[in-house]
Parts: sequence; structure tokens; C-alpha cells
Amino acid sequence: MDRQKKIIRTSIIGIIANILLAAFKAAVGMASHSVAIVMDAVNNLSDAMSSLITIIGTRLASRKPDRKHPLGHGRIEYLSAMIIAGLVLYAGVTALIESIKKIIDPAVPDYSAATLIIVAAAVLVKIILGRYVKGVGEKVDSDALIASGKDASFDAILSASTLVAAIIYILWDIRLEAWLAAIISLFIIKAGIDMLRETISEILGERVDSDVAKNIRSTVNSFPDVSGAYDLVVHNYGPSRLVGSIHIEVPEQMTAAEIDRLSREITTAVYEKCDVIMTGISVYSRNTENEEAVRMRREITEEILSDPEVMEVHGFYLDELRKEIQFDIIIRFDAEDMKAKYHQIQENIQKKYPDYKVNVVLDLDLAD
Repeated sequence: MDRQKKIIRTSIIGIIANILLAAFKAAVGMASHSVAIVMDAVNNLSDAMSSLITIIGTRLASRKPDRKHPLGHGRIEYLSAMIIAGLVLYAGVTALIESIKKIIDPAVPDYSAATLIIVAAAVLVKIILGRYVKGVGEKVDSDALIASGKDASFDAILSASTLVAAIIYILWDIRLEAWLAAIISLFIIKAGIDMLRETISEILGERVDSDVAKNIRSTVNSFPDVSGAYDLVVHNYGPSRLVGSIHIEVPEQMTAAEIDRLSREITTAVYEKCDVIMTGISVYSRNTENEEAVRMRREITEEILSDPEVMEVHGFYLDELRKEIQFDIIIRFDAEDMKAKYHQIQENIQKKYPDYKVNVVLDLDLAD
């Protein structure tokens, strides 16, 4: 079964389960005059809506690329997850408001054995549903399903709190359900905010996963003619579509035809091993026969890396014909003044090698 079918099937199961739970809880809540159970029923309806949004989002995200969106519509899934996070936040705020109302003007609950059994069953169903939905979401890399699964788990806690409140009331005639509902609603609000923050972070563009970056670099560096892989950039256009580019360092003697063949082989290998589409492979030329260039490369690299704010020096090349020294540097994001540090490094190297024109490029720390 492909990814889309798994997501839709799981979401349909969630819709059916939540509608049935909402119906049972609404009936029990009104019969027992329990605001906590009624709010729990409303929350189940919001969960069913979340599953429906997941289905719609998955359908839209699976649309084929077109002229306006040549890399597909996969990022719609992140928007779906953001809407679900908003629903969770709304459910938490609504539950808190109703709980406060009942704290101020409490109703006398009327619990029965059937009520307790139904609530207990609801807790069990929600625990199973939450684990199942979240598990499928992690397997198919669906943020919307993962969010729905987390929401179901929070619902199980909310239902469990109403069960505890009912037992306390029956045993000691102490009414705590409104207070417990208020406390749990605060946790739900926090969960909604956290889910919203995570989704927005993904939409903004997060750093590529460390394992993915290492696998790509390892694959590229496995080619004998590649002496280094740098400046890896990976863009996420949906959970199943990663597009990247990279710089490779190759011997200066390589011809255009040899570099072209190597680039094609790297593109194929990265896609097969890492499932990443490499849209660009740029080249750094490496001095291999000029001993003076090798010495200068070593000295300049050691000097620059002695600064704790500098992470990497790469792409060094000495052009004796034009009397140029060129290389790239990566300065840490937490450096006090990145631009000032960059200019300072360029000036220092220029003073040390006044007979050469020093060309330093400032790269960013985009991947591990």
C-alpha cells in the first residue's frame, strides 16, 4: 500500500472512531450533567475534523507537478498539520473557558456505573487510536497524522481525568471535574502551541536532518575523483520530495567531459541511496601538482581555523597565472559579528600574501 492510501485509510479509521466516541460521550455527559464529559465529546468531534483535514491535505499534496508548481504540492501537508494544531489549540481554549464557567457555577453530577464504564472504554479506545495513528504517521513521515495521534493521546488523558473525578465524587462527594478539566485543558493548549511552532518551523525551512546530510556527503565522497564535498543545501518540498545541491572538489586536470560524467554518476547514486534529487553539482578545482599551493593551503587553513568562530575552510585554489588565492569559509551563526570576522580574515590573508589577490567567499553553515 502506498503512502497516500495509508494516510487516508488511517484518517478514515480516526473519523469513524471519533464520531462514535463523540456520540456516546455527548449522551453520557448530558445524562450525568458532566461538563467534562460533554467537552470531551466536543473534542472528539474536533479530532474527526482533524482527520478529515488530513485526508484533504494528503489528496491536494499528491497532485502532480504543474507549470506553476514544478516541484509538486507536497508542502500542503505542512499546512494541514498547522490547521490541526490550530484545532487542538481551539479545543484547549474552549475546554478551559467551559471549565472556568463550571468552577464558578458548578452543576451537581449524576454518575452511574454505565457512565464510568463508557468513559473507561473511551480512554482505552483513545490510547489505542492515538498510538496507531501516530505510529502510522511516523512510518510514512506525515506530520498531520503525527499531530492527530498526539491529539488522541491528550484526549485519553482528558477522558481519564473525568473518570478520576467521577470516582472521587462517588467515594468522597468532592467535585473536582471542573478543576481537573481546567488543568488538562492547559496541557492541551500547550500541546497545540508546540505543534503549531513545530509546523511553522518546517514551513520556514529547517536544517536538513543530520543523518540525511551525512549519507549524501558519504555517497559523494565515495567517488575516487572527489576529494571533498561541501556547501550541501537540501530543500524540502514535502515529506517525500527532497531537492539538493552540492560543491565537489576535484583535481584541476579533469576535463569538462570527465566532470560531466562524474556529476551524472553522483546524481544517480545520491538519488538511489538517499532519495534526494540533486539539481546542481558545482565544482572546486584542487591544486595537485603545485607544491607551493599545497603548502599555502595548509598554512592558510591552519591559521584561519585557529579562530574558534570559524568552522571550516574549503575550496582553496591557487591561480599562479592570475596571481589569485581563492577559498571559502564558514563562520558560526553565533559569531559576535559574522561580517566583521569575514572582512578581518580577508585582510589578514591579504597582508600575509601581498603579491596575490585574495578572494574569500563567505558560506553558511547549512548542513552537518
